[in-house]
This record gives sequence, C-alpha cells and structure tokens, in this order.
Amino acid sequence: MAATKKKAVRKALKGERIRQVAAIPFRLNAKGDIEVMLVTSRTTRRFIVPKGWPMKGKSGRKAAMIEAQEEAGVLGKTLKDPAGTYTYWKRLSTRFARVDVVVYMLAVTEELANWQEAKRRQRAWLAPADAALLIDEPDLSTLVRTLCVPEAAPADESRDQPA
Repeated sequence: MAATKKKAVRKALKGERIRQVAAIPFRLNAKGDIEVMLVTSRTTRRFIVPKGWPMKGKSGRKAAMIEAQEEAGVLGKTLKDPAGTYTYWKRLSTRFARVDVVVYMLAVTEELANWQEAKRRQRAWLAPADAALLIDEPDLSTLVRTLCVPEAAPADESRDQPA
C-alpha cells in the first residue's frame, strides 16, 4: 500500500487529481433507523469515514471494506454500487492535493473489540444528521446526511447489544 500512496503523491505533485476509496459503516438500530460509524483521523482527530488508497488487484469496494476493518474495526458486506463521491484537499508536505473519493456503504455484521488502529482512533455510532454535523468535508457531510437504508441491507442482529 505504501507504493500506491507514493504513486498518488507523485501524481498530486504534478498537479493531477488523485483517488481514494471510503466506506460508510452502517447498521439499523432497535427502531429500524440507520446509524453510521465515524472514526477520528490519526493526526487532526477530526471525524471522518474510513478511507484509503486503491489496492492493486482489489476492487474499490473490497479496498473500502479492508479500510473499514483496519481503521474502524468493523466487518460486514460492502454494497455493490457506490453510495456517491466526495472531494477533499489532502495536506502533503509542501502543498495540498485534490482527492476524489468513491464511497461505498458497508452493512456492519460485526464490531471488533480490538483492531489494527484501535489505539490511534476513536469511533462513534451516530444518526446520519448528527454525523453530518461533525464532518468537515461539505460533500461528504451532504452524502451522510441524505443516506437512506438500502433495500439490500441486512438486519443487525447485534443492535440490542451496547456499542
């Protein structure tokens, strides 16, 4: 993955747009309302969705699922079609680069107690409207605020357990 990031940074330094993939982990609460999980970024501690670089040999949705497991400690099924896209400005060492992010919905089936980035991130389940207020990227905020429950989403058997 480090090679993918280096390649993306080289493209960005040439003024080219770069691409990432993201997952919006979601579940249905006891009332049947959708909740989404946000995680804090490692450096600025802002609330974001799990995201990362495309992975060689993996589809965008598979890469998004892997990022969700590493950054948020959740497992589940990534829905086939992207939920949308958003753009943000990534801070590089000497400049900012525009990044286009393809976002996939992840129907969470399991929340891990321990995961790869547990010591570096916090996670929170929120109603989409509340999550949207915490997100700095306007396009992502709008995408999260307007989420509805996809028809293919499995019911969450663990919804009665504390998060």
